[in-house]
Amino acid sequence: MTDATDRPDPVEGTDPAPHEAATATPARARPAATAPDRPADSRTPRVAFRDARPPSGVPVFEVGGVSVFYGDHEAVRDVNMTIENRQITAMIGPSGCGKSTMIRCFNRMNDLIPTARVTGKIRYHNEDLYGRDVDPIEVRRRIGMVFQKPNPFPKSVYDNIAYGPRVGGFKGNLDDLVEETLTHAALWDEVKAGLKRSALALSGGQQQRLCIARTIAVKPEVILMDEPCSALDPIATAKIEDLMEHLAQEFTIIVVTHNMQQAARVSHRTAFFTSDIDEAGVRHGRLVEYDETARIFSNPSDQRTEDYISGRFG
Repeated sequence: MTDATDRPDPVEGTDPAPHEAATATPARARPAATAPDRPADSRTPRVAFRDARPPSGVPVFEVGGVSVFYGDHEAVRDVNMTIENRQITAMIGPSGCGKSTMIRCFNRMNDLIPTARVTGKIRYHNEDLYGRDVDPIEVRRRIGMVFQKPNPFPKSVYDNIAYGPRVGGFKGNLDDLVEETLTHAALWDEVKAGLKRSALALSGGQQQRLCIARTIAVKPEVILMDEPCSALDPIATAKIEDLMEHLAQEFTIIVVTHNMQQAARVSHRTAFFTSDIDEAGVRHGRLVEYDETARIFSNPSDQRTEDYISGRFG
């Protein structure tokens, strides 16, 4: 196994591949296979930046008939949903129902899996996210991701935050940006005396907040979180949940969680996924119900949702 100190520099905004490893490839050495469909005259999505963001409640993503295949296997089937701006959307469901597969569709992380294929439409501010003229690297800058296991770069706390802006050509004061970002992530007071200290020396909860800070340092609009608290203790989990609620005032957040209480505490809307077995005996992930969180947990419209949240299965 390669030692952490020997890992290559990661690319900010294109966090490690879906297997959740803590390594990534620098922009200068990233293979072209990460964006196999991008033509030479590619452009970036025509979407609103931070100075012109729509108000809360306006759709950011519109998902229509989306299915995800790994080779010939249809892992997720026919998902339809709308994600609204500056809200927290939770995805819940039993293991193997396609939650993590689905969340990775929103920033094209599944492109990094050679056998993966997405059909249907995901529109981001009414732009086809999978259009041939859309740059997936720019998509991942605007739609950041935080993984299940904290994966700080093997650098100092300061350099973890500064790396992405440096790569992106940030022209302002990096010291101010680092302080602002760590403060935004509720971590500044804990690390300000040790900014040159290795990020790997932080606790697990601090590392995860650092990864969130690293994500927002490049000014995305959307933050995807794939089970961000599953490896954390209850105290660290509470801090991450508080942070999510704070960040939702500015960012759109989509979170995958196995913790139904967490979904009930922090999210505005909840999507319940389960897996069906077709007539050929093949299992497919499927979106069962998507509604306001209060309604999902108090009066779901589908019996399968009721059975899951009441603990009858899953």
